[in-house]
Amino acid sequence: MALKNITGTLLICFALQIGSVFFSSASFAQRVTPVTTSEIGVGIGGANYKGELAPNYRFLNNQPALTVFYRRDMSNAITLRGGLMGSHRIVDDNTLSDEAYADERPYHAYRRAEARLSLFEVSGVMEYNFLDYYDLSQKVRISPYVFVGVAGLLYNVKLSSANPALGKLASAPGAADGGVLSKPYDTNITVAIPFGVGVKYALSKHWNLGLEFGARKLLTDRLDYLSEEEPKHLANPHDKDWYFYNGVSISYTFYRTNCPPVYKNKAGLLD
Repeated sequence: MALKNITGTLLICFALQIGSVFFSSASFAQRVTPVTTSEIGVGIGGANYKGELAPNYRFLNNQPALTVFYRRDMSNAITLRGGLMGSHRIVDDNTLSDEAYADERPYHAYRRAEARLSLFEVSGVMEYNFLDYYDLSQKVRISPYVFVGVAGLLYNVKLSSANPALGKLASAPGAADGGVLSKPYDTNITVAIPFGVGVKYALSKHWNLGLEFGARKLLTDRLDYLSEEEPKHLANPHDKDWYFYNGVSISYTFYRTNCPPVYKNKAGLLD
């Protein structure tokens, strides 16, 4: 008897789920707007690295970053975005490291290493908007969103260390400078998986303000020039490197009214 009750309850829940999908689809069809929107925008913020030299995200490790993007709405909830992001250390002494962990992490104390890093990213992501941001009938248009996608990364890194035991860092005569051993700049290309959260707010019909925080999971462990292939550098082979972008943006929205389909006076052969 209990089994029959459980089965009946499951069937009722299943029927309700099917009904909710049907009615939500019908409601969505009624709310489809004939207006398509697209945006172009720019942003400013900070790029941040997390890896062997900086095990945890630290706001103080942010370096200046700029981004430009194009966004296109696909539905009331889904938007697609393509973007470019660049970041470069503009102050020679402003290097990536995490001295806060030098005393409690023996690998940090042993390496005594820093890195200068430049990034250039090309990305494509899908955004899911929790509110109907593109409904112009709303007095206040604002929506939080999440995003995920794929990115290609071109990066340039230079590693320096004050530990004489890491003498192999010096790949050429004169690499040592004041007791600091350095590798030359190394340029590589890799793939990353960007994801994160943000919020967008409409300042007017055309102008928008955005705030975003996103992480990039790399498919390599060489963003900081350290890897498990060089055991002397004591890299962690079980944890890939990460980088982040957080910033604000401003964008301009273009509206296009979609014309209804043209009705034919005579049916065609395939109609």
